[in-house]
Amino acid sequence: MRQIKTIIHGQATSDGAGVQLRRYIGTSEIRNLDPFLMLDVFSTDQPQDYIGGFPPHPHRGFETVTYLIDGKMRHQDNAGNQGVIVPGGVQWMTAGRGIIHSEMPEQTNGLLKGFQLWINLPASHKMTPPKYQDFAPEAVPIEHSKTGGQIRVIAGKTQAGTEGPVKNTLVYPTFFDIQLTSKESFQHSLAADDQTFVFVLEGQISIGERTLKSGELAILTQGDKVSLQNTFEQISRLILVSGQPIREPIVQRGPFVMNTQAEIEQAFTDYQEDKF
Repeated sequence: MRQIKTIIHGQATSDGAGVQLRRYIGTSEIRNLDPFLMLDVFSTDQPQDYIGGFPPHPHRGFETVTYLIDGKMRHQDNAGNQGVIVPGGVQWMTAGRGIIHSEMPEQTNGLLKGFQLWINLPASHKMTPPKYQDFAPEAVPIEHSKTGGQIRVIAGKTQAGTEGPVKNTLVYPTFFDIQLTSKESFQHSLAADDQTFVFVLEGQISIGERTLKSGELAILTQGDKVSLQNTFEQISRLILVSGQPIREPIVQRGPFVMNTQAEIEQAFTDYQEDKF
């Protein structure tokens, strides 16, 4: 049974054109959690904290996952793709060999809340053509428990067989948005060598003998099962994310993640020469 290995409180920072957020993976405290390179959580109802958005910027060598809880975000890229991510919607973008895209708030007031997760690509797939897996909220299945809880299944499969729409046969990710009623528990089997973390959005949960509170991220120990229990008097909400490590060198410089310094330098050259 997996236990809590480390609790991360994150670091306040800003990105894009001044968007205020909290970074949990991708800091001096935890540089990466192979295959996960970065996790940002944004949650503010102050327009000045998010209105600048993320103007056009490049990526190469990994995938970005944007999942919204509240608010709207418009994305578009240099290939002409565009769309709006809404609450409960997910965009799973494979940057591959290179893409230039932007993510801008589709609102001037109200709450903007969600996640951006970066997932590494193995060397064999870093230079693949860019692609998207875009899913509206109604395309993300919801599994309801007998005691009133629910799981929004973005990637992976639950014990009951509910399968998320995102397909990835490189790290076989699990990405669940879980709501548990008071005293409700949740169990799930995972590959024993998966890297796994849990982030609590609301309430608090226990994993073994330790408690995880709202705004905290727990990196779990190795094991083939995870068991969570809501120790809050109301609904607790969390995300459970897991994936197979790639176990390759990670060389990252800004928006490019490759295996060698020479590949990073080539990425900058290609970007400057408009080859993305």
